[in-house]
This record gives sequence, C-alpha cells and structure tokens, in this order.
Amino acid sequence: MTSQQELYISRQGLDKLKKELEELLEDRKVITAKIKEAREFGDLSENAEYQEAKTKQSFTEGRIVEIEAMLKVAKVINNNNKTNGFIVLGSKVKLDKGDMEYTIMGSNEASPAEGKISNESPLGQALLGKKKGDTVKIETPDGAKKYTIVKVS
Repeated sequence: MTSQQELYISRQGLDKLKKELEELLEDRKVITAKIKEAREFGDLSENAEYQEAKTKQSFTEGRIVEIEAMLKVAKVINNNNKTNGFIVLGSKVKLDKGDMEYTIMGSNEASPAEGKISNESPLGQALLGKKKGDTVKIETPDGAKKYTIVKVS
C-alpha cells in the first residue's frame, strides 16, 4: 500500500483494525519474552521454541507495520453521506435480480457473501454515482449483465 492511496473503511472496520493493533502490540511483548527465555537454553539452531517465537515475531511485526500503514491513509465512510439518492460509499443498494442488498465498502472490508462489495469491483464501480431506476451494465466472464437499481438507502 503506497502512502498516496486512500483506504475507505467503515467506523466498525476502523475500530476492528485498532483493536487488532492493540492485541498485536501486547503479543509483541509476550513474544519478546519468549525469545529471551529461549536464548537462555543455549544452542539456538536446534531450539524449536526459539524458532517458533522468531517466526511468530516476524509475522506479528509485519502485520503491525501493515495495520499502521492502513491507519495512516484510512478515510472513514460516513453513512450519512448520501446525497439526493445517489450511490456513494456506505450506500445500500438493491438490484432487480436477486434478493440480496449490497453495501458499497472499501476493498479491505469487501465480503460478497455478506453483501459487502468493494468500491473497486466492477459492480461497485458501475453503481457509484447512480440512483434508483438507473440501469448499469457489467462485463463478467459469462458476458455482459444488466441490472436495474430498485432501492438505494
């Protein structure tokens, strides 16, 4: 993630990232203590506990860096940001095909099975800026699909 990208995220998603970061910072302390303890056993080349702690430390440090970078560029989706019925980040949209309602989210929170689609996905991009009654056309591997927007909230 470059420093110039914006990360669109819900308030809940932001809180979840902050909580994960707090937990990782606590884990860091525990891992450091385990590494120190493992060093006291001597030969580190055959010390499985040391190797396991070093591997966990590497993962934890990488995730801390990743979350801190995400938090620096995070833009919270304002669910009150709806303007004149146009679809924006955070909008819930119902289409004429299927019963599912879709929420337009930032890419890191997308979960199609939960009805959360990315603003960067073909469907998300096609829906942004549209309103109820508009028809959007999406190119899929199975060919072009047309959808009519029946509800925006």
